[in-house]
Amino acid sequence: MSDTNEKFDYIIIGAGVAGLASAQYAARGGLKTLVIDVSIPGGQALTIPTLENYPGVYPALSGTQFCQNMRDQAEGFGAVIIQSEVQSIDKVGSDFKIVTRKDSYIGTCVLIATGAEHRKLGVPGEDKLEGRGVSYCATCDGPFFRNRKIFVIGGGDSACDEAMYLSTLTDDVTLVHRRDTLRAQKAVADRLLANPKVKVIFNAKVKEIKGEGRVQSIELEDTTDGSVTEHQCDAVFIFAGMNPVTQLVEMLPKDEGGYIKTDDDMKTLMPGLYAAGDIRSKSFRQVVTAVSDGAIAAHSAGEYVRNLKAKI
Repeated sequence: MSDTNEKFDYIIIGAGVAGLASAQYAARGGLKTLVIDVSIPGGQALTIPTLENYPGVYPALSGTQFCQNMRDQAEGFGAVIIQSEVQSIDKVGSDFKIVTRKDSYIGTCVLIATGAEHRKLGVPGEDKLEGRGVSYCATCDGPFFRNRKIFVIGGGDSACDEAMYLSTLTDDVTLVHRRDTLRAQKAVADRLLANPKVKVIFNAKVKEIKGEGRVQSIELEDTTDGSVTEHQCDAVFIFAGMNPVTQLVEMLPKDEGGYIKTDDDMKTLMPGLYAAGDIRSKSFRQVVTAVSDGAIAAHSAGEYVRNLKAKI
């Protein structure tokens, strides 16, 4: 690793929509801005087949195109975006030192926008068959199972949206939810329930995913009477919630779900350190709320940098 220690006003860790929105606002506002992510920019939004509920984006765009537009916009205003893995964040005087696998950087303030990752079910066969029919991304892996029998696990917006997408690839999609009603927004749930290609099994949970070398069947346990049934299938797509990616900032206060607590300005308890997007404790997680978080964080960071420079 080289030790460049290049100085930035604002370093954003995570290039999902919260990070990209924050980069655009910060760079446009005159802050020297760096975005670091281990993956390509876009985060979870890259998996959205059709982004139809973002205000002002009509006709709808794919998540991939939306994220590319955001990246182009942020870079157009001068933000620097690099792909690297951040290994540590340390407070050095009034600044922050960010160490990656290749370089290190100094930031006057930092935004944590590392988002959340898919939660696993923890059932037998899940890990063994991941990539062999078990998946957490329908748009990534769905085309491999065109005209095959697919099970989708979950009952929230993501599960319903992904089941709808998968129904464009096959006529045999079954959604399994452990409760008797879907958790998704009413419009999303109603659209799914009206889809003749999607069958819904309520009050059931996955007991085991079976197969030799690939997914061949799934065992479901009825949550009301404990009975177990086995169903032949070719793929199992799991959407059972998310776990916030907070390993870099374990010292910050979190809510009961492990999400970072901030105030309305995206400030954490550490001066100069902000959090935005799916990693932040809040009641509603959507692309539009992540973008809002990022914009607010950039505004707060701009004030912080200007005040610090004024004191110096």
